[in-house]
Amino acid sequence: MKIAMIGLGKMGGNMSKKLIEKGHEVVVYDTNSQLRKEFESIGAKSLENIEALCKEAEKGNIDIIWSMLPAGEITKNIILDISIRCRESKIIIDGGNSFYKDTIRLEKEVRNNGHTLIDAGTSGGIWGLEKGYCLMVGGDKSSYEFIKPVLSDLSEPTGGYEYMGPSGSGHFVKMVHNGIEYAMMEAFGEGFEILKEKKEFDLNLEKISKVWQSGSVIDSWLLELCGDLFEKEGNLEGIKGYVEDSGEGRWTVIESIEGRIAAPVITLSLLQRFRSRRDETFSDKVIAGLRKQFGGHAVKTKEGG
Repeated sequence: MKIAMIGLGKMGGNMSKKLIEKGHEVVVYDTNSQLRKEFESIGAKSLENIEALCKEAEKGNIDIIWSMLPAGEITKNIILDISIRCRESKIIIDGGNSFYKDTIRLEKEVRNNGHTLIDAGTSGGIWGLEKGYCLMVGGDKSSYEFIKPVLSDLSEPTGGYEYMGPSGSGHFVKMVHNGIEYAMMEAFGEGFEILKEKKEFDLNLEKISKVWQSGSVIDSWLLELCGDLFEKEGNLEGIKGYVEDSGEGRWTVIESIEGRIAAPVITLSLLQRFRSRRDETFSDKVIAGLRKQFGGHAVKTKEGG
């Protein structure tokens, strides 16, 4: 197929490479001209702006327009711009981590402009090029059937793609997927910290993570990545324990609250990420002070104070 990829970052770039390897005609657009040149060198056609992309689409040189941009205004504005500029009806795919309610609203606007918007929650990270991507697709069913050959070429050979339902459902499923991911990573982090702090055993975390990959009920790709991490970084002395969140965990927790669904583990994993960003919080001070007030427990004071 003839596919235009917008955004050549870690995800969009590797997805473009995979599509080129599979024999698709790939057109790329990114604001970074050096990236565009790199993809020209491996067989892609690069375009300098969205106007040029729409002209190519109107000539019949593009079947699918795929956006792999950060969630939010940048994605919304690019997709709306395309839907207004392109006079010929096209399938536009948002493969980023957009909030599903935003996707539902955007789909209506795109449809009113004569195009189809598909939301494709995409997982696989930097390993997708090698291992294949997991694609959770929402939107028009007939358009999903049309793009299936592309989804198949991007995904794992065992079938890492599926139709989820109406507009927004693909991004909703990916949102919950990432909420679960938060909780799983928090569990690994806590478990390995407990192991590390058992000083009298002097445990080797790399060996533990690797033996757990053979027959253990917690064997997983994340555990495999733990093993690789400890092999490369030892006990992580060079890594600061500051953990960002990209939005999906927050949205999952909000959804659980709005639906009155108990999700304590996912919620706490999100809150722990917030906690990681401060060496000392005011709440810590309050708790330490209160322990002294009611129980006479000693408090640590800052040097010079």
